Amino acid sequence: MVMKKINLGSEGFAVPSIGLGCMGMTGFEGGNMYGEADEKEAIATIQRSLELGGNFLDTADLYGPFKNEQLIAKAIDGNRNKYIIATKFGWEIDDSDKVTWAINGKKEYVKKAVERSLKNLNTDYIDLYYMHRLDKNTPIEETIEAMSELVKEGKVGYLGLSEVSSETIKRAHAVHPITAVQSEYSLFERTVEERGILNTLHELGIGFVAYSPLGRGFLSGQIRTIDDLPENDFRRAIPRFQEPHFYKNIELVKAIEAMAEEKDITTTQLALAWIINKGILPIPGTKRRKYLEQNIAATEIELNEADVSKLENIVPLGTDTGNPYDDFSMGLID
Repeated sequence: MVMKKINLGSEGFAVPSIGLGCMGMTGFEGGNMYGEADEKEAIATIQRSLELGGNFLDTADLYGPFKNEQLIAKAIDGNRNKYIIATKFGWEIDDSDKVTWAINGKKEYVKKAVERSLKNLNTDYIDLYYMHRLDKNTPIEETIEAMSELVKEGKVGYLGLSEVSSETIKRAHAVHPITAVQSEYSLFERTVEERGILNTLHELGIGFVAYSPLGRGFLSGQIRTIDDLPENDFRRAIPRFQEPHFYKNIELVKAIEAMAEEKDITTTQLALAWIINKGILPIPGTKRRKYLEQNIAATEIELNEADVSKLENIVPLGTDTGNPYDDFSMGLID
């Protein structure tokens, strides 16, 4: 299979039309985000992705911390040049490998974080380096200036930001070209449209990467009751998976499922095709080959204007499906 490519941003950074979110493949400080991890299957999933043309991997130093980057290093050993690796920094991790839950965008920390990620990934360059969240106590110009030095040194190819406002994007882009912005985006989460952020990216020639493109698993159609989530799953604590939103969201999923059945595809594939159709790069997270193959098959699905309109009428812009994070984490979005 030859997967279609898209240009992320306007600097000639060619990537496949779907990526692989690796966060759920390893444990997380305080428990696993999405159930239990299986290293052997995770590595097989990363390698299968490459076979299918999906060589774009998304990770972060926070995931583990460090375990996720180290897992990727194992999976791509001997094939580094065949993969495109995007990783992130910003959540401060101290010298004893503990997450402090502060955001640090200071110049010294940028330099420290990149060296750590290069070591954990067992590579001498990172294709796309994101700031994971905005440090509201450090001017964005200082952070981007430090990141731009990494590009000059050949340690980083392209720069990215995550969950930032239009104003921050413009200020950052004035210091050094920003190639990609990553935010949560799905049929259930379209805040970047409502806030005009997608328009800003379009005007500046910056690519958009959609994480949690399946509404944190809701759009897979596999969740019917809260008990379908493992007991230690962080989603149990967020508003989208609680009343008054949970059962309203189930009804929306059922309507999307009906449309998917008409097209003889899965709900997941329909939700991903909707994003791909917009020229946006989704990075659905999975740790199993079976789901990876289904996700990649979504790149072959064509949606016409009537399909898009029908889907967006099921979940109109502005629909309140519940916050995707708790109050603390929502407060860290710029």
